[in-house]
Amino acid sequence: MRVLYIDIDCLRPDHLGCYGYHRDTSPNIDRVAAQGVRFDNVYVSDAPCLPSRTALFSGRFGIHTGVINHGGANAEMFIEGAGRGFGSRLNLTSWMRALRNQGMHTATVSPFGERHSAWHFYANFNEVYNPGRRGLERADEIEPIARDWLQRNGARDSWFLHVNLWDPHTPYRTPAEYGDPFADAPLPAWLTEDVRADHFQGYGPHSAREVIGYSDTPPAHIDWDYPRHPLVIDSMDAVRKLFDGYDTGVHYADRAVGALLRELDAQGVLDETAIIISADHGENLGELNVYGDHQTADQHTTRVPWILRWPGVTDEHAGRTLSALHYQVDCAATVIELCGGQVPKNWDGRSYAAALRSGIDEGRSWLVMSQGAWTCQRAVRFAHEGRDYVCIRTYHDGHHPFEEAMLFDIGADPHEQRNLADDQPDIVRMARAHLDQWHGAMMRTATHPADPMWNVLREGGPMHTRGALPAYIERLQATGREHWAGLLAARHPSELE
Repeated sequence: MRVLYIDIDCLRPDHLGCYGYHRDTSPNIDRVAAQGVRFDNVYVSDAPCLPSRTALFSGRFGIHTGVINHGGANAEMFIEGAGRGFGSRLNLTSWMRALRNQGMHTATVSPFGERHSAWHFYANFNEVYNPGRRGLERADEIEPIARDWLQRNGARDSWFLHVNLWDPHTPYRTPAEYGDPFADAPLPAWLTEDVRADHFQGYGPHSAREVIGYSDTPPAHIDWDYPRHPLVIDSMDAVRKLFDGYDTGVHYADRAVGALLRELDAQGVLDETAIIISADHGENLGELNVYGDHQTADQHTTRVPWILRWPGVTDEHAGRTLSALHYQVDCAATVIELCGGQVPKNWDGRSYAAALRSGIDEGRSWLVMSQGAWTCQRAVRFAHEGRDYVCIRTYHDGHHPFEEAMLFDIGADPHEQRNLADDQPDIVRMARAHLDQWHGAMMRTATHPADPMWNVLREGGPMHTRGALPAYIERLQATGREHWAGLLAARHPSELE
């Protein structure tokens, strides 16, 4: 079996044509979806980047691996201790090991391991191609390496190639000569001038007045030359720049997808190759007053596309949309079984290969998603009486005005503009019960005695917020937002000592 897995950083499903987006961002991806199946409710168990890909490639949730943050102790996998054998747990049970056990030759074109010092990410790849720009690569720097690999290896049998494109990730950097393909396209209707103006009076890292972090000024050590990327959302023109920058990045990545598919066609193996398109996480583009980042456990950060075209499996279901709830690690488990292998016993991911082959749309009853790098949150995605909900429990607000409990009806309110927690306490209690049930099950099967979320809190909170509050309070006071400065100081007194 040949498998091409295209992993597009920060890719939101709802900004792809095949998921209903009104802009023509993804003609090549859309064709793959039309030939295969599109999964509508796939979520990463752990967000953002480092926790997400650690979970996917290990098959285990962050509460079990230890990786839920971008720094501190929980940016590393748990040490196995005295029971570790000659081969580590990761060596024996990772996604790539399970595929290699089936005779698959595994390769990756990705700078991800270097970007996050996530050297465990490279475990059990036969070949690693690191372009070396630590995630600032454009598609025109990734695609030629992947295409060269396909030219040399595509006609062989039994390979898995992971190709990591970064173009929708900030800073938006599609080359100027690519033009502005969406200059005349309508903006998403929900982000009106009233919404923008309200956000501009708010606060938080990557909010409307601080799009690139805690400030509207790039750090001195960065040579900022990204004209597609707004620094503040001070007008609807800035809103357009944000959406056009993101969508142009998606379009530029899609063009690279097309080039790889054409190469497979030239090798005469396109129809025999499984194509998977997904992401490490989504992206908030104004939702919860987060612009161009992935800071929460909400719908838009944790939901990812999963498009699967698998010869002999999805042919009879071409163009179908599957709506059942799945973790992304469930999708990895399914790939193992579709390749003829067995899912390792220590995995949290569960295969749905049998259901897929039979055309049954079934999955999990509910999901729990975690965030530990920008906020400390856990969220429950579930349905009740025909409504789809995300309920978020916040342990550290990441210096945003997030309440301890936030409940969103994502069918009626897809951009999370109305927190229903106070109006529907019974639904919040239901979500809390799911979360408690999940937590108990996870800790009963954990190899370490403490939940890594509690350690992140003990260390001082999410890595990206540590040490930032004193200067940010000064900025809030200097920009007429003294009330918010006082609120943050009251919420986080220990961070000002």
